[in-house]
Amino acid sequence: MRHILSILLENEAGALSRVVGLFSARAYNIDSLTVATTEDSTLSRMTIVTHGSDDVVEQITKQLNKLIEVVKVIDLNESEHIEREMMLIKVRATGKDREEMKRMADIFRGRIIDVTEKTYTIELTGTSDKLNAFIEAIDRAVILETVRTGASGIGRGERVLKI
Repeated sequence: MRHILSILLENEAGALSRVVGLFSARAYNIDSLTVATTEDSTLSRMTIVTHGSDDVVEQITKQLNKLIEVVKVIDLNESEHIEREMMLIKVRATGKDREEMKRMADIFRGRIIDVTEKTYTIELTGTSDKLNAFIEAIDRAVILETVRTGASGIGRGERVLKI
């Protein structure tokens, strides 16, 4: 089962390395990882997407909480949450493909952020399923390059990750 762990940790050198080391030492896989400072420059928020049973994720959470730099860990899958991922995709856009790529970007509510004579770079934001659907909907032969951020998430309503 897919889990999204949201981790609040001290913003200091080596903290990211220790979290990732914990995963690799226990042979847990990280599907995606995003991290950035919060509104408090002394804290960072890390979002890790991983797969595992509820027992495995509970074990991961317990191990994360033992790390000195970790302030708080929540599994966003335990309640309602909002999840988004961003993708930049560079596609060939010549001849008839040019209008088709613009139409597909519009259908998926993407934005064309760079245009050359032969390419478009499209920015898409949404769930992983939406981004995958875009890739499936276009001809793979026109895809030149793809960059994805991995999922970021936040709890719905009153649920917050703060000290």
